[in-house]
Amino acid sequence: MNNTVVIERFSAADQRGVVEVILPIQNQEFGIPITEHQQPDLSDIPQFYQQGSGDFWVAKSCGKVVGTLGLKDIGNAQAALRKMFVSASYRGREFGVAALLLNTLLQHAQSKNVRDIFLGTTDKFLAAHRFYEKNGFEEVTVPELPQAFPRMAVDSKFYKLTF
Repeated sequence: MNNTVVIERFSAADQRGVVEVILPIQNQEFGIPITEHQQPDLSDIPQFYQQGSGDFWVAKSCGKVVGTLGLKDIGNAQAALRKMFVSASYRGREFGVAALLLNTLLQHAQSKNVRDIFLGTTDKFLAAHRFYEKNGFEEVTVPELPQAFPRMAVDSKFYKLTF
């Protein structure tokens, strides 16, 4: 396996690769019964994410999508971190895919003067909780979320990072 991973801004050619990374992690790995059609953001990434201060990135190895990360502009200098997924074989320090994706997002957010980044996750994503906490995100309660935050039904744990 080639250890070179590059982070690129999402383009239409990445569409299937994004879905092929996300769905198996949701369905098989974590047993979350969600379909591509129940996630309309996946069918129109440019319209959903690549607006205002938002954007969407893919991690690629040998031209294949191995990780995803979206930032949704929710107004008021705030954004939502969404769709952070890394294929199992690319997780961990060896490749550093999650860190590469997150650093790209944070640099972008700062350049766009985003003040707060919120995210929602499930109780099952324990490694993700540790990763977010290690990177400065602090757990918040539902009442602390902005009204514009796009809450997913499966989300049960929420985090915030303030610059």
